[in-house]
Amino acid sequence: MANNALKGLHVAVTRPSEQAAELCLALAAQGATAIEFPLLGIAPLDDYSAFDLAIGPLEQADWAIFISSNAVDQAMPRVIKKFGQVPKQLQFAAIGPQTAEHLGQFGVTRVLIPQARFDTESLLALAPMQSVVGKRIVIFRGQGGREVLAETLQARGAQVSFAESYRRFNPQTNSLLLEQKWQQGQLDAVVVTSSEAMRHLIALAAQANWIKQVSLCVNHPRIAELPKSLGFKVLVAEAPGDVAMLACLRLVPTA
Repeated sequence: MANNALKGLHVAVTRPSEQAAELCLALAAQGATAIEFPLLGIAPLDDYSAFDLAIGPLEQADWAIFISSNAVDQAMPRVIKKFGQVPKQLQFAAIGPQTAEHLGQFGVTRVLIPQARFDTESLLALAPMQSVVGKRIVIFRGQGGREVLAETLQARGAQVSFAESYRRFNPQTNSLLLEQKWQQGQLDAVVVTSSEAMRHLIALAAQANWIKQVSLCVNHPRIAELPKSLGFKVLVAEAPGDVAMLACLRLVPTA
């Protein structure tokens, strides 16, 4: 039911197109205008030979850690095709509840996830991730990404390998759409929910005037670090998820 809490607010959503719909609908339900401006695209790999090699030892592994729901969606069908089922001895961990929910679609119902912030550091703080000496761990992710998880687990004595099942890309070549919206008084905030998307946004618009005038709403303090260092207006949601982001957006002044 609409409550108009965000009436008159114009918000650009930078999530991948296939992941933006839910937030855009929630914005509309509260009276805001959502502008889809994906700064990350998700695509399958052209060649899965390296991935197939990476999952070869999965039946001897102790843990499979999934960094994102995209990793689940791109990897699990191939895992099940290779082994006929989910390897029974395998324990699963995920960066957050959405990723765990996607694992559930493949019959994985017991997933270790953080209970507070849904990030690498919170996952590493969990007790099972502290006692990993001699454990074999496969991290499922897209190509590239942060190395903190692997490096920390290796330092704790684990044998860590990666299974990369998709690639990310920036579908935008410029920020003219957002500049035009701002000039027309139709851009108040930009929602950015990954550090990679933030880097893309700043690369496209760092020299533009509009980005200094709008509020950049993020869902993790780490994503806020770069724009804050550049003097941009940044609001950080108090928790992960769309509910907290909607609350954050209520703090944005309208044009």
